This record gives sequence, C-alpha cells and structure tokens, in this order.
Amino acid sequence: MWRISQKLVNRGGLAVKSAPLAVTTRYNSSASAPQIPNSADVVVIGGGSAGCHTLYHLAKRGIKAVLLERAKLTAGTTWHTAGLVWRLRPNDVDIQLLANSRNMLMQLEKETGLDPGWIQNGGVFIAHSDTRLDEYRRLATVGNALGIENHILSPEETQKVFPLLDPKAFIGALYSPGDGVVDPAMLCTALTRAATKNGARVIENCPVNELVVEQQARGKKLVGVKTPYGTIKTENVVNATGVWGRDLIERHGSFLPLIPMKHAYIVSESIPGVRGLPNIRDHDYSTYFRIQGDAICMGGYEPNPILLDPVAKDFHFGLYDLDWSVFDTHLSGAVKLCPTYANYGVKSTVCGPESFTPDHKPLMGPDTVIQGLVHNCGFNSAGMMFGGGCGEQTALWILNGKPDLPMFGFDLRRFTDKQNRADQWISEKSHESYAKNYSMVFKYDQPLAGRDFQKDPLHEDMLAHNAFMEEKQGWERPGFFLQMPAPVQSYDWYGSYGNERHKDCPYEGVLEGDLKYGSFSDHHDLIGSEAMACRNNAVVFNMSYFCKLFLEGPDAQKAADWIFTGNTNRDAKKTVYTCALNKDGGVEADVTISRLNSGSGAVHDPKFEGQGHYIVAGGASAYYTYTMMVDEIRRQGFNANVRDVTADLGVISIQGPKSREILQRMVQCELSDENIPPNSTVLTNCKDASGKEYGVRLLRVSFVGELGYELHVPKEYCSTVYKSLMKAGEKNNLRNAGYRALYSLSSEKGYHLWSFDLRPDDTPLEAGLGFTCRKEGSYKGKEAIDKQRKEGIKKRLVYLTLDEQVPIWGLEGVYRNGEPVGFLRRAEYAYYLGKPLGQTYIQKPDGSTINVDYIKSGEYEIDIMGKRYKAQCHLRSPFDVEGKRVLGQY
Repeated sequence: MWRISQKLVNRGGLAVKSAPLAVTTRYNSSASAPQIPNSADVVVIGGGSAGCHTLYHLAKRGIKAVLLERAKLTAGTTWHTAGLVWRLRPNDVDIQLLANSRNMLMQLEKETGLDPGWIQNGGVFIAHSDTRLDEYRRLATVGNALGIENHILSPEETQKVFPLLDPKAFIGALYSPGDGVVDPAMLCTALTRAATKNGARVIENCPVNELVVEQQARGKKLVGVKTPYGTIKTENVVNATGVWGRDLIERHGSFLPLIPMKHAYIVSESIPGVRGLPNIRDHDYSTYFRIQGDAICMGGYEPNPILLDPVAKDFHFGLYDLDWSVFDTHLSGAVKLCPTYANYGVKSTVCGPESFTPDHKPLMGPDTVIQGLVHNCGFNSAGMMFGGGCGEQTALWILNGKPDLPMFGFDLRRFTDKQNRADQWISEKSHESYAKNYSMVFKYDQPLAGRDFQKDPLHEDMLAHNAFMEEKQGWERPGFFLQMPAPVQSYDWYGSYGNERHKDCPYEGVLEGDLKYGSFSDHHDLIGSEAMACRNNAVVFNMSYFCKLFLEGPDAQKAADWIFTGNTNRDAKKTVYTCALNKDGGVEADVTISRLNSGSGAVHDPKFEGQGHYIVAGGASAYYTYTMMVDEIRRQGFNANVRDVTADLGVISIQGPKSREILQRMVQCELSDENIPPNSTVLTNCKDASGKEYGVRLLRVSFVGELGYELHVPKEYCSTVYKSLMKAGEKNNLRNAGYRALYSLSSEKGYHLWSFDLRPDDTPLEAGLGFTCRKEGSYKGKEAIDKQRKEGIKKRLVYLTLDEQVPIWGLEGVYRNGEPVGFLRRAEYAYYLGKPLGQTYIQKPDGSTINVDYIKSGEYEIDIMGKRYKAQCHLRSPFDVEGKRVLGQY
C-alpha cells in the first residue's frame, strides 16, 4: 500500500502518510585517522545510551576511561528511541534504578551547563479491566512505600490530566507526575561533555575489530582492544554495543542470549492541545503515547515482531520501512482511547533495530569466560530510562567488584552457558517476552516458550503423577500436583508467523487460575493440602534441579574457609548451613556444605586428592553460585576447583513426621538420631521391591522445618529409587508435593529464599542469620560483619502475619505507626498458621540504627492495593519457635 508520495491513506480510521525509505549512513573509511591512546584504565565500546552513561559514571569516580564508537554517538539504536522514562515497575530494584536515572537527569544540566533534553510531563497508565486496575493499585502501594508520588484516578479525573482521552473508553488510571521523556542526542552530548571534563576520552569513527585475549593458567584474560588505528592496552572493557553485543565475544567462546528485532513508532502531525500533556501507556491496548511538542509518537509491543538476522555493522542512523501488517495492531486501540488522534495524519515512521533478551531485562555484569570484560547491553528498548541507573551499577562493578544494588535480575549469570548457546530457546523466549511486555505481571505466571529445555531424572515420573510444571533457569520442576494431566506443549508463538494457536490447552487453563490479585489462586486449597500433608504426615519433594557442586583440590579447605562464613572444617558426616558474602557483608549465596572423605569415584561419592566438600544451593541461582565460587577461587589463587554435578544427581526429599518411618523401610542404615543427627550426611544403599540395592548419599536436612531427609541419587537409577520410596510409603498415604507448597512451608518456618528475602544487599545479621558467621578466622565480608556487630544494624528482617484472609504477593507497603518503614520482600500463605505471612526488612525513616525495642513498640499495617490491614509483627516466624519438629520431636 505504501508509495513514495504524500497521499493520505486510511489505517484503522487514522489518516496516514507514506513511510520514508529505509535510511542507512555508511561508515566513512576515508575520514582522518583518530589518535588513540596506548592504554586506558577502562575501554567502553559503544557510544549509545549504555556506553555514554557508563563513561559518565566512571569518569565521575576518577577513572581514566576511553569510549570507542565506530561511527557517531547514538548512531546505533539510541538515536531513534522514544526516550520514555517511567518511575513505577513491579520490582523494587527496577524502581531504584529508574530513580537513579531520573535523579541524574535532573541534576545534569547544573553539572554540565547543557540541557540533557529532560522533560517532566508525567505519565498515565490506562486500565480497561478491574484486574489491570488492581495491578496499578499494587504499583501505587509500593510507590507510596518508596516515596514516589502517584494517584489512582477515575476516567473523569484522568481526562482532566489528558483532555483528549475518551473517559468512556477505560475504567481508571494510575498517574505518576514525575515521569517524563528525554532526548537521546541531547542526553548523550551532556553525558560525554561531563565525562571529558573529568578526564575521559570519546573517540568516534573508531571501530573495535577484536578483543585481545590471552589464554592464562586460570582462563582467558582480556589485555586490550584492537582497532584499525592500533591497539589499546587495557584489562577492563565494557561491552555496550547493543544489538551487536554478541559480535566481539563469540570467537572467544562466550555467548549472550540476545536477539535483534524491529521495533517501531509513528509520529503524528501537529495536534492542537497536545503540548505539555503526560505520556500514556495503555497496556491492555498495547499502545503508548509519547508527547513530542505538538505531536504524538505512538507505538507498542505487537504479538508478531520481526526477528532479525545479525544487524550489519555499518547500519548507522539506519531505519527500516515500517511493515504495517505488523504495526496495525496498535492503531484501533489508540483511536478508541483518543478519538481525536484519528483526525490527524502521520508525519513520519520510525522503525529500527533493538536488542531483546529472553526475560526482557538487560544483560549486565562480568563475562563468565573472559576476565576483565563487563557487559551492559540488551536493554529491550528501555535503554534511556535504565541507562543512568545501570551505567552507575556497571561503573561500580568495575571499581568495587560488585554493584551496590542487588542486580541478580539483570546479571547475565541468571542464564546458564547452555541457555546462552541455544538459539532456538533464545528466539522463543525473547519473542514471548516481547509479545507479553505489556501483559499483567502475576507472581505465579509461567512462560509458554522455551519449555522442556532441561529435564531432571524424575521428569517423566512427575508427569506420570500429573505434576503442573514450572520453569526455573531452564529446568522443569513440579509446582503442584493435579488430578488430571496438564502437560507443557510446544511453543505456538501465540499464533504468529503462520503457527496455529493451541486449542483447549490444559496447561494454560490451569495457569489461568493463578492470574489474579484480589483473591487467592484457584489452586490455593490444593497447594494447602500438600503443605498440610507435609506438616501432619509425609510428602516427597523432587528437588533435583537444585545446584550441586563439589569443591575439591589441595586448597579446598582454604577456599571453603574464605568463601563461606561458617565453620566448614568439621567431621566428614557434618552438614553446615552457611552463607557466602561480598566484601560489604551482603549475602551472595546461602548453601549447605558437607565435608567429604575421598570415596569410590561414583558421582555421589567422589574420589579426590586433598579435601572435598559437597555444596547444595538453590536451583534458580545455581549458575550464579557456581560462577561466584569459581571467580573467587581464581581471584585468591587457591589451588582448588569447583565441579558442577547438578545434572548428574537427582534429589528426592521426604519431609514430615512420618518421613523416618517410611524411609527406614528402604535404606540400609539406621536412621536414629545417634547415627544420623540433624544436619549430617552418610553414604548408604536403598533397595527396590526386588531387593536390589542402589548407592546414594543421604542428608538429614530440611527446607520446610520438619523431620526430613534427602536422597542424592545418580541419575541412572534415580527414578527407580523414587518409585521404591513411593511404594514404601503407600500404607502411610505418602504423596508428592510441589514447589508452591515447599515455598509456603519454608516461609512459614522462617527459612530464607535467596534473591527475595535474602539478597546481596542484606547481611546475615540483618537477616537473622548471625549464627552462620563464625567469629574466628577470616572470610570474605568479615570486616563488614564485625563492624555491624560493633555499631549495630540499620534494618532488620521481621515476619508479619495478617488475621484477615486476604492474599498478599510481595511489594506491599509496610507501615509502622502510620509511617512507611519497608515493603514485603516475600509473601506466602502459611497454611499451618492459617494466615497470610510476609517477610520485610524494617528501617527507620531517618536511617539510624534499629533495635528490638523499636520493632516491638510499633503498630504495623500492610497496604494491600490501597487498603491498610493491621498486622502482627514477629522477630521470628511464629511457627515452631523452639525448633522441635525438625528434631523429630512432635
């Protein structure tokens, strides 16, 4: 339909002019050769938002950094971005990063004398359903707790803020006056001007041909970057190359889960009355309005984006022709919401490449293959609003070896090396994340893309028992167990690209029962029955996807002493719960660790020289834990290694009052307290119905606060052992239970879940885990812990219970005597207590040290979607305070 003319055509009721031709500015190889330095503290590759922000924050902290851009600043994807900046997101770390970006924007002109192009015109989220409005109420509650001004508005009130909207077209809105827009070119100019004043250099028209990497005894190390004009020696490089993020690293065996797609918006003709109005985000109609002078830039996220092959290196200031068959989906909603919009034509279209990732979050942090390389790319068209916050965290990563915010959700180590190499998995997951970017965020939602990527040894057994499967770090795990099967199906791309949408999909039907805010899940009682079976009888948890590592070598004990806070130099049968910290005392991992004697060489009984330790950690952060340990061992020069056996061992956990009675029928060792006390491990054999025996490692540990045991079983016969255990427990009505019950039980007992109520910005003392930190010897982070012991802590984890039967999901604001003092980090329903239970860190409004008297003397409330409910505050979980049940004392 497009012709190179100015003739207006009709698209969904909107008058549209023809699209411009695709434009690409080619690299000018005849330009005068730039003068490059011989060396630099840090080289930043890429002159877009990510690179310029990183350079700014490095230079501000006194680092002599050099930014290399192969064309001109913003030439890649930054120049055509819409530049929207929103303040409210369903994640507290996102909110803090956005606040840091905005704070920087608001002071940059004073600092540089240059206008960064920041316009604070506010933002409005539009709701068309009660459920969507509930989501906005949740955003409002966490916003209020974190001091972000916002208002829930009626349609009529919203029309006063944006008069061109039709109040009959929606049911309510969330208004954030502090939102705005930023001009990418003006911002990058201001950033680089400030950086050069502080000693940084910006070199344009200087591509990086390759990274100079040396193979050393402990891996690959970066020593420089090679350009057409010479090599710059450096040991620190930031990859801020956006859609080209994979190009320089793949030849060195490192991969990023990143894919380019076309992303577009259209710019209207001048519309009277638009200037100064707030930006609009209509998630239900998948549409946004960005106010640009007297015009509206309109775009969104469609279900069938165009996935691209690698974008040409010389695609500078380039655009594609807009494919209206893809973009059309946004028009009807835009016109319904703002009827006036249909009366004006389209002045131009903007369709360019953007980088997208499997979970719609950036890829940041240290490379897992090349020492000295840090990534800051893959921003999913959100590079302007996250640029300031993420650029600062990248600079801190380089300076301090860690960010100062808990960045696991952005850290590229949330993906495994296997995932990073799986092109089909990356395409599927990135497509779904793009298509669902405006979908409501529910705590228990599950992806449909990229499923069955990693299966544990009990996968088929779980399906045979009608497990409803969840996905974590590529692994399938049972969420809960149904009466009828609801298997995961192959990805149908939501009916796009010629695929037919699955009809009558049982999995999606079950999932629908979890997609709500104002009431409990449809599966609430079913999950409760699993939880109570654990408390009153016994259940089996398949924990096979948990991280399982062996720490071995001559310096294994030295490494364990340095990495972990607890005393791991114990008897070979002892299992210790402990933490690994960063230098500021924040918890990077919590694990169980068992010292081993050299064994037979079987996977559960390894043979090694020197000492060995068996480490078990949460599965969702398994690769993070593994790489953290490997990096620290390399950094300290220990003669030790870490071996990942996660895929080689299954873990069958039996928990509950009847667990010992049932397990004793099939294991060839005495399960008495004398032979295997709590927190210990032994090697034993299990027998099946025929009497055949199988070697296993048995641990007496519990993640739910009950008498319980774990069988760590070689994958070859894990299914046989599982079936034998279920057979042994038949007369006791032994049943399966899933992770939904597991997490509820864990929270009820007061145990921790890393990356939720225990993160790298929480110390053990703040989290009530001071007992894990030994006072003798040295370990990473000990100075920070000793300082807190002496000076006190400024926040403390507490448990809040509600008497009213209302669901909580996390992020709800917490108030003490009417003042905000935190928000829920974790929220579950405690079935034994019969109450909603939340975990939060209490902080004083003035930031001073906190003590038990302050916590006990307050009256507490939880803000649930705008209504405050009275809560009871506990220093420890009120369940089994004396800890008798885990000892088998019922």
